[in-house]
Amino acid sequence: MFSGIVRYRGTVTSLDELPSGGARLVVRCEGVDAERPVPGDSIAIDGVCLTATALDGDAVGFDVIPETLACSTLGDRARGDSVNVEYALRVGDRIGGHFVYGHVDGAASVVGRAPEGQGQRMRIATPPSLARFIARKGFVAVDGVSLTVAQSGDGWFEIALIPETLARTPLDTRSRVNLEVDPIARYAVHDAF
Repeated sequence: MFSGIVRYRGTVTSLDELPSGGARLVVRCEGVDAERPVPGDSIAIDGVCLTATALDGDAVGFDVIPETLACSTLGDRARGDSVNVEYALRVGDRIGGHFVYGHVDGAASVVGRAPEGQGQRMRIATPPSLARFIARKGFVAVDGVSLTVAQSGDGWFEIALIPETLARTPLDTRSRVNLEVDPIARYAVHDAF
C-alpha cells in the first residue's frame, strides 16, 4: 500500500523484453539509502506496484509480467526516462494523500495542458471502462500521484497540478499516464470489472 505522495524519482537504466513475454526493468532509484529496500519489497514505479527482485547500489531490478505491461505505460519507458518512485508504507507512516494500491486500472492519453496560476491544468482522456469511477472532486492516482479530479466531462477529466507536484514528478512531460481509480468507487461499483 502507498500514499500517493511521491517523494522520489528514478531513472530507467534498462527495459529488456523477455522471449517468454514480460520484461525486466532496472531503475536507479532515489531514496535507496533512506528506505533500505530488499528483494521482495513492493515499490511503486509510476504508480505500478512492482516487487524488487535485485538490488545493486541504487539500481533496483523488477520483473514486469505481460498483464502489467498491457494495462500500464511501463512498456513505453526507455533508458534515461524519469519515473516516479514510492516505497511501500510502513506501519506508523504519515498518510498525506490517499491509499493507493499500485493496482493500475489502465493507461490514458494526456489530451491537453494549460498554465493555471503557479501550476498547470492537465486534461486526460477517460478510458470508457473507467468513466463511471471518475467524479469531480473524487480521487484518482495518476502515475501513482494522489490527485483530486478538478473537473470532468464526456470522455475526459482534469487534474490541477501544483508547483510541488510538477517539481517532484515528470507529469508535465507525459503523453500517456497510468490511472488507478478511487478504491471506494471501485467497491461501490464492484461489478464493473
